Amino acid sequence: MKIAVLAGGTSAERPVSLQSGRQVYAALVRLGHDVEWWDVKKDLIEAPASATTRALQDVAGRSELYPDVVFIALHGPDGEDGTVQGFLDVLGIPYTGSKVLASSLAMDKVRAKTMFAASGIPVAAHLVFNRDDIRSRSCIRKIEQDLGLPCVVKPVKQGSSFGTSVVTDVGDLPKALRLASKYDVEIMVEEFIPGREMTVACIGTTTVATLPIVEIITKSGFFDYTSKYGTDDDAAQEIVPAELEASEAEEAANLALECHSSLGCHGYSRTDMILSEHGFYVLETNTLPGMTETSLLPKSAGAIGMSFDELVGRLVQLALGD
Repeated sequence: MKIAVLAGGTSAERPVSLQSGRQVYAALVRLGHDVEWWDVKKDLIEAPASATTRALQDVAGRSELYPDVVFIALHGPDGEDGTVQGFLDVLGIPYTGSKVLASSLAMDKVRAKTMFAASGIPVAAHLVFNRDDIRSRSCIRKIEQDLGLPCVVKPVKQGSSFGTSVVTDVGDLPKALRLASKYDVEIMVEEFIPGREMTVACIGTTTVATLPIVEIITKSGFFDYTSKYGTDDDAAQEIVPAELEASEAEEAANLALECHSSLGCHGYSRTDMILSEHGFYVLETNTLPGMTETSLLPKSAGAIGMSFDELVGRLVQLALGD
């Protein structure tokens, strides 16, 4: 089968995307496929104009050059948000992961929370500001009055915890808001909910099932970019399957399935949540979870004996409707 791997991209998650793409590319080669590598940023955006034009003309104008399927290993804006998915839909090329609407909704944390809340899924209270709002002192007062501290400040459309801060002191709020605004024009400030952090992957199309639940324990208490992808092996501990009561595990799995369904996800997704003393609260759903050596989706699949290569092969099958 002819498969193209799309990786790299232009978002802050470019390094993670390249790691995911390399791992996926190697797996597809081992599975015996004819694999092409496309670094979206280098091969299209930054390529000389004539080379880019020829490449797009070749792809768009000659269907015999189309791959049988595209494995999207992009993360973050301009890759995970429906833009690439829409382009591939226009060309009629199958691809891994969710379609345009689900991708766009999941990337937008505010709109995703709206969908979750409408489905009765528990989410943390939040406020939304734009870059102009955060220059005003009234923004800080509103956060103190409506949410209190600690709170979590994050860009609305970003992944891998880029631009995200846990704020415990009001004096640190302006810095956290400015940091988040570097990654998006919209900033979400969310109630901080203490508890155990879990993530639950869903996989399937007509029949969707969950993989074993992963619990994430970090030294810092916050699963930031360094904890996820840094070189310190002790920065985070991932326990799979998570040590939960049967009723808790069932509830977490059902919540992940509800999130997957409410957004209209396709193929696979991974939902992050907190188990607090008052129950579960959903944080967000990822439509293109990381596929690096340390990523949570492959670890969850490994807990049921599914190798990385088998997981990659299964995601390709799901993209083709199998």
